[in-house]
Formats: sequence, structure tokens, C-alpha cells
Amino acid sequence: MKYIAKKKFGQNFLKDTSIIYAIIQSINPLQNDLLIEIGPGLGALTKALLEKTKHLFAIELDRDIVNWMKNEYSKNSITIFNEDVLNFNFHQFNQKIRIVGNLPYNISTPILFKCIENIVIIKDLHFMLQKEVVDRMIAIPSSSAYGRLSVMLQYYFRIEHLVHVPKESFEPEPKVESSFVRLIPYETCPFIANNIDQFGMIVKEAFSQRRKTIRNTLKAFMNENDFEKIDINSQLRAENLSVSDFVKISNYLD
Repeated sequence: MKYIAKKKFGQNFLKDTSIIYAIIQSINPLQNDLLIEIGPGLGALTKALLEKTKHLFAIELDRDIVNWMKNEYSKNSITIFNEDVLNFNFHQFNQKIRIVGNLPYNISTPILFKCIENIVIIKDLHFMLQKEVVDRMIAIPSSSAYGRLSVMLQYYFRIEHLVHVPKESFEPEPKVESSFVRLIPYETCPFIANNIDQFGMIVKEAFSQRRKTIRNTLKAFMNENDFEKIDINSQLRAENLSVSDFVKISNYLD
């Protein structure tokens, strides 16, 4: 299919066969997996996945690609949802799901938070993302990449960087490097927040002004005495706190 990538959908199509092979090996799809692909595009991963699994579910927003897919693949092998993934109902399935995809980089963070919202039905996630986003996902405290995304994802998932993907692996070639990453939900989170909504709110508030100390960013919730009670230095910035520190703050307020 001769197709011109649409900027509004953030389309960059994977073409490197060695990278595709490495990705499929990393995913290790099995016959009975309930596998959902986000943004299948022109089928670089789709075709390889269909060789490994009985049936694939695909979420694709671009109607032109959907029309092409309907002619390209058998209805018996693939179910296509012409929908925005941010509005997709993942709870319609009756077993744990595996989600894969070369995510549109312009909405990758909202998709990751959408996955958090559906974590109870997720077995694992395998995503192609902008390298900078993956660096943030796996960042450790006190590093420049560490932020809200790091804390929220590391609370819920064990995260593993799998494959580095250079720009020339795509058509059209993007301006950034990419990485392929695996996220596996913890069966039991290492640190349990008593009120998960409050935990998310505290993390968001703490990183709202990165250069300020947590004494200032969280002053609406805690005073110096409160920080002393839970043995956290109020002069630190949010980027210096671990996931367990944020859980400790949240549980103290709860």
C-alpha cells in the first residue's frame, strides 16, 4: 500500500526487519493470548503477531488504514476497532489482556495513564516509545529525567528497557530516537498507598514546580512538623524523593 504518513496522527511506520524480529521475540506472543495492538499502521508488527497468535485485536484511528486492513487481513484472524484508544473500553474482554504497539508519540503519556486506569485487567504492556519518554519511565530519584511519570509508572509496574530503535528504522524518519519497553504490573505493589487518588494528587502537586522544595509545593497539605514526623527532609525537591517516600506522605495525610 502506498500511503503518506499523517502528521496529525503522529505516524512513523517501522520498517527494519531485524528490529521487528527482536520486538516479536521480546513480546513472545502465545496462541491463546488476548493480544491488543494499538496503532497497527501498515502492519509491521501486525503481520508478525498474526503468525504467532490465533486472533489479534487492533485499535486504529486512521480510517484510511482501517479500510486497507479490512482488505489485507481475514476477519477470522483480526478484529479492528476504528476508535480513539483514549476512549477505548478495555474491560469488554473476559480475560487478562496483553497490549502492544508503536504508540503515537504525541499521545504516548495519556495512553500510559489510560493503562494505569485499566491495570486490573492487564497482563503486560510492550510499547515502542520516544527514547526520552522511556528514559523518564525508568529514571531513578535525583536524576534529571525523574518525574511524575517515573513515580506513577514505577508504583504500578516493573519496567524493562528491551530494544534501542534508531531513527532510520522508521518511514518517515522521526527526529528522535526510540526505545521498546516492557511493563509488567506488580502482583502486589512494593509500597501500598491507602488512598490511590490522593497518592496521584500528591505526586502531581509535588512535581508541579520542580525547582521548589516539597515544603513549598506541598505547603497546602503539610507543615515542617509533619515532615519531621515521617522523617522526610522538607528541603528536598520532588525529584529527590523515592516512590516509597511519596507513598509515606500520602498515607500520612490519609
